[in-house]
Amino acid sequence: MKKLMIISFVLALLMSAVSVAQYGAQQPDNSKSSMSTKAVSITGTISDDGKMFVNDKDGKSWAISNPDAVKGHEGHHVILQAQVDPDKNAVHVLSLKMAKDSMAK
Repeated sequence: MKKLMIISFVLALLMSAVSVAQYGAQQPDNSKSSMSTKAVSITGTISDDGKMFVNDKDGKSWAISNPDAVKGHEGHHVILQAQVDPDKNAVHVLSLKMAKDSMAK
């Protein structure tokens, strides 16, 4: 009986060590980057509340992850330098300038 308990304990310990080794061997998936590190130039309009950006090219709406960066430009037609996160439908504004053909309200 004592031998059976020792074998069971060793077997359980061995199985848990194998499962931990398999879990630790998995490589993180770095192929999917949630936000691009490269800044892109996008032309469009900032929403009236300053929390959304509508792209001129395709009419797609993007959430602005840092609305303080566009403060004072609500409703204006602008050119953004931003990092795009297509998974979250968001942009992180690095800089902006007014577009020449301003469609401001």
